[in-house]
Amino acid sequence: MPLALLALAIGAFGIGTTEFVIMGLLPEVASDFGVSIPTAGFLVTVYALGVMFGAPLMTVLGTKVSRKRMLMLLMGLFIVGNLLSAVAPAFSVMLVGRVVASLAHGAFFGIGAVVAADLVAPDKKAGAIAMMFTGLTVANVVGVPLGTFVGQSVGWRVTFTLVAALGVVGLAGIAKLVPDMPKQEGVHLRHELAAFKNVQVLLAMAMTVLGFGGVFAAITYIAPMMTNVAGFADGSVTWLLVLFGLGMVAGNLVGGRFADRALMPMLYVSLGALAVVLALFTLTAHNKIAAAVTIALIGAFGFATVPPLQKRVLDQAHGAPTLASAVNIGAFNLGNALSAWLGGLVIASGLGYTAPNWVGAVLAAAALLLAVLSAALERRDEGPSLVVAGVESVEHKAALHH
Repeated sequence: MPLALLALAIGAFGIGTTEFVIMGLLPEVASDFGVSIPTAGFLVTVYALGVMFGAPLMTVLGTKVSRKRMLMLLMGLFIVGNLLSAVAPAFSVMLVGRVVASLAHGAFFGIGAVVAADLVAPDKKAGAIAMMFTGLTVANVVGVPLGTFVGQSVGWRVTFTLVAALGVVGLAGIAKLVPDMPKQEGVHLRHELAAFKNVQVLLAMAMTVLGFGGVFAAITYIAPMMTNVAGFADGSVTWLLVLFGLGMVAGNLVGGRFADRALMPMLYVSLGALAVVLALFTLTAHNKIAAAVTIALIGAFGFATVPPLQKRVLDQAHGAPTLASAVNIGAFNLGNALSAWLGGLVIASGLGYTAPNWVGAVLAAAALLLAVLSAALERRDEGPSLVVAGVESVEHKAALHH
């Protein structure tokens, strides 16, 4: 794997840290600005919305420049957003800082996935994408707990300053290590938009929304579930999330490795296993050890879907994959928002803190059904072309014989 992937992974590490670390620092931020916890929660909401809308917007704006330059500009935006958050004199200014940082998120992962895939041989593309996403998964194991500890110990502003410094390292790495790939000639915005007419691209994005939504249906409510059902102390939640992050790291690497060998079977296994584990979580959540193991497995099977789904989008949007790749990153966040909302509904209806696990299991099972449908449609479409190819081959042989 080329060193350029390390630069992309560092950028991904910084982005992953800033996305999730705010959740552990909401009490400190709320206290500092004199706002309520629910109001401080808007810092999470506006970031997710910024990723969803920023991914296509920034990708479209970047069609006029090379992918390397666009990645550098996005890291610059990320640095500015985090510095603005770090020095914000008012809550409204910090909201703006979060939005600015979020605009870099989707486009960075979308364009970065295309660049990562172009850096390696065709049979290693999913592995390269997984290597970049390793930065995001490691952020949940190292960056988020460490950032939370720093923020609680010496102030949340220090955390965001350090995250901005990570952005500087990522920017320098991209400038130094990523080759200057020229802008693809003959590919215009209409070509990028044409990818969305492909039903396979849309199916892959729907799998992304439902599959990763299944993960976050459970993980969004992990704190009340583990403290009220499993009986963990409040302080244990951080380490349970570290277990989840370790599972993400392992699943991401395994998913990338096997997606290059058999992409659709990898999706069948990971989505099917995710649905089963989420359903079982309604039972294992009542036991501390079983709950901890299940949380790690949810992270593993959930993130094992990421490299194959991202590669699936790139393969199906061939020729003009950049916008589709970026929008698929937004689809992950749409899945997060949808599942968090549905999980909240079932808890509010009185079904208990384990009810979101059933929501997650249903979402993951729906993603599996879409994967089976996608493969069936692909086989149907390939059938006539294979017949034509066979007839042409026979005719060619006959012509040679004569």
